[in-house]
Amino acid sequence: MVEIEVDDPLGLEPGDKIVALRSIRNDLLGRLHSHRQVDEAQYQAGRAFQNDWERAERGPRAVDPSRDYVDGGQMREPITEGQRKAVLRLNRAERELGADGSALVHDVLLQGMTMEQVGERRGLRGQRWNDYFARRFRECLDRLALTYGFSTAAPAGHVRKAQR
Repeated sequence: MVEIEVDDPLGLEPGDKIVALRSIRNDLLGRLHSHRQVDEAQYQAGRAFQNDWERAERGPRAVDPSRDYVDGGQMREPITEGQRKAVLRLNRAERELGADGSALVHDVLLQGMTMEQVGERRGLRGQRWNDYFARRFRECLDRLALTYGFSTAAPAGHVRKAQR
């Protein structure tokens, strides 16, 4: 558990805040942020990516037993403007990340995998590989921060490669 400051739903003034506890047991991004292993821009970019994925996802729906059964298929719900924009942002983010970066971000942010699990999935075990995937994941978060507008320049200590 980690303490976070959130908007007070019962606050009398706009912007009133309260301290709440957030579980980070199954939230690798939240854990990395609470231990200061990713910065605020990286954290916000990861959350934006997760939010866009949830908004754009159109998976199977649960059966509602309270509704009358009707033979035949159901019409698909129309795609909302929010879903369309989320898909466009995701496409742009995945182009920026490339195939390997996109797969790593999906494994960690959407599947909830640890760096050890990421390595095992790829047949690469050991601390050096875990460290490599952790470093590569932070690089991907940097790229997402630029893509989503949470950062405007490369982080200190990073040298950008010249475009050819």
